[in-house]
Amino acid sequence: MASAAAAPADGGNGKANGAKPLTGVRLALAGFVLAMANFIVVLDTTIANVSVPHISGGLAVSVTSGTWVITSYAVAEAICVPLTGWLAQRFGTLRVFLLSLAGFGVFSALCGLSGTLSALVVFRLGQGFCGGPLMPLTQTLMMRIFPKEAQPKAMAMWAMTVVTAPIAGPILGGYISDNWSWEWIFFINVPIVVLIFFGVLALLRDAETPTRKVPIDRIGLLLLVIWVGAFQMMLDLGRDEDWFNSTRIVVMACVAAVFFAVFVIWELTEKHPVVDLSVFRHRGFSASTASLTIAFGTYFASIVILPQWLQLSMGYTATMAGHAMAFSGVLALIVSPLVPGMMKKLDPRLIVFMGISWLGVCSLMRAGWSTDVTFATVILPQLLQGAGMAMMIVPLTTIGLASVDPEETASAAGISNFGRTLAGAVATALVTTMWHDASREKTAILAGNLNGAQAVSDTLQNQGFSAEQARSVISQLVEAQGMALGTTEIFALSGVALFAAAMTIWLAPRPAKDVKAASGH
Repeated sequence: MASAAAAPADGGNGKANGAKPLTGVRLALAGFVLAMANFIVVLDTTIANVSVPHISGGLAVSVTSGTWVITSYAVAEAICVPLTGWLAQRFGTLRVFLLSLAGFGVFSALCGLSGTLSALVVFRLGQGFCGGPLMPLTQTLMMRIFPKEAQPKAMAMWAMTVVTAPIAGPILGGYISDNWSWEWIFFINVPIVVLIFFGVLALLRDAETPTRKVPIDRIGLLLLVIWVGAFQMMLDLGRDEDWFNSTRIVVMACVAAVFFAVFVIWELTEKHPVVDLSVFRHRGFSASTASLTIAFGTYFASIVILPQWLQLSMGYTATMAGHAMAFSGVLALIVSPLVPGMMKKLDPRLIVFMGISWLGVCSLMRAGWSTDVTFATVILPQLLQGAGMAMMIVPLTTIGLASVDPEETASAAGISNFGRTLAGAVATALVTTMWHDASREKTAILAGNLNGAQAVSDTLQNQGFSAEQARSVISQLVEAQGMALGTTEIFALSGVALFAAAMTIWLAPRPAKDVKAASGH
């Protein structure tokens, strides 16, 4: 699994295979370079969110189809995560890191050059496949180059990139889309990747890990790719093809179901499974993973539809939508350092419950919105939910890892990361469809119960509008109100799902007190 790569054979001292921890300016530069590598990978999970309307317009496709740009990247990451540990052991951590980084840069350039949605989705898949290993590998390399006493600082530096990148993503994506063109949200990666690549070559030549031949579960990997791919395509194409009234959707659903069942059976009986499903026998791990999957999927889906609604219905520019979305990282940055101390005094399950429940409260705050909401009203729940995210992630990871046997820690962490990533992709496709259908349904209901339309039309025509222009204005008003009602309905449902995720954590036993929060990395 991915975390296997994050467990250096030298125990984190950076001395295996003749390697020594770095010192002074070289250490600082190396740490910064690795942190930047992680930053751009996390950045790409959010930078496209506010740019979907621009991408859809530029490629002449619907906004719903444009969300494939988000889901394809997330799915590719999810599929690639289980391979990271095997790749690092087989070819060496540094070598895999450099190849993944180079591939990420190449596919970023190709994304910007793509002229069709199909080409963009294919290149985003490549970008996700290459970006997936970079997060755990940056951790591995940091643990090798930093002396043992400085490793907590190194992990703090790494964690800050995870918190700050989602803040920068919407702002940067919105500014680029409004002032340049959407292609540059991908082109901007290229010079950064080049600098990181040569920086790693110059600073980390001695940081390679030992290699050994290890078996890979090829059949399990193939089954994983097929069922995840079929399931995601079913979700993405379902709305456009009227779901199960389409033969293609039915076929993909059957393929996903059959191959998932075969995948589970195979992985439970394989000696070296690509995904070690046996860890689900631990109640604490199962409960924490279920809670994380539901909560993160719901949260991630909400941050996809919100910037689209702000731009399509509320008249926000991509830059304004990005600024509104970025507030979610402010309190996360402040509260995150406080969580380990809270875990020493409180039951980690209680912290998770409070964190996810707080996310649910923030979602319900949006359920009362209308087309009259101000910018301050929009950013308030964004700001507040950051505290909930900080209180959710580390305790959840601690509970999950405390529940499994020590030799299963790497597999458990990898599966948890796999579930989180896949949940974001699946929930995005599903919630986007639900949002579109709810908006269309509410618009139809409003149109059928419209009162005083003729009077409004007459007033507009008296002000100089033609009859056709007056009808168009009324239609736009109805559609805006319908989309607002559809959006608030999704947030209400999201709030319910988040409360369910919060309750799920109580199925887990309290973790042992000697499990450190840092192991959540």
